Amino acid sequence: MAVTLKDKMKGLSAERRRKIGARAAHLIAEEMTLQELRQARKITQVRVAKELGINQNGVSRLEKRSDLLLSTLRKTVEAMGGTLSLVAEFPDRGPVVLSGIAIDDQPEPAKGRKQAYAQA
Repeated sequence: MAVTLKDKMKGLSAERRRKIGARAAHLIAEEMTLQELRQARKITQVRVAKELGINQNGVSRLEKRSDLLLSTLRKTVEAMGGTLSLVAEFPDRGPVVLSGIAIDDQPEPAKGRKQAYAQA
């Protein structure tokens, strides 16, 4: 006779079941779609749309995309009140937080002679 997960859980102490439940919730919370994240934060598409300067339909389309520019993702997360971090993981070392990714503060292009002369 096969043992079900329900049967296995019944055999554990209440403390152990609580720890397993907490760990499961933590693992589930670590991975969310943009839509799930927005809903978990109790934020409407209309509110995100206002923050991004787009319409609600644009937010709906954005949440369904599987390929976003990092700058778009950063702006969307910021519209929900968060900040975006990008972490690279390797098998032979700890995680590395990448910096300077998808930042709006682009350096001004170098001025050519004509532009520099005209502004002098």
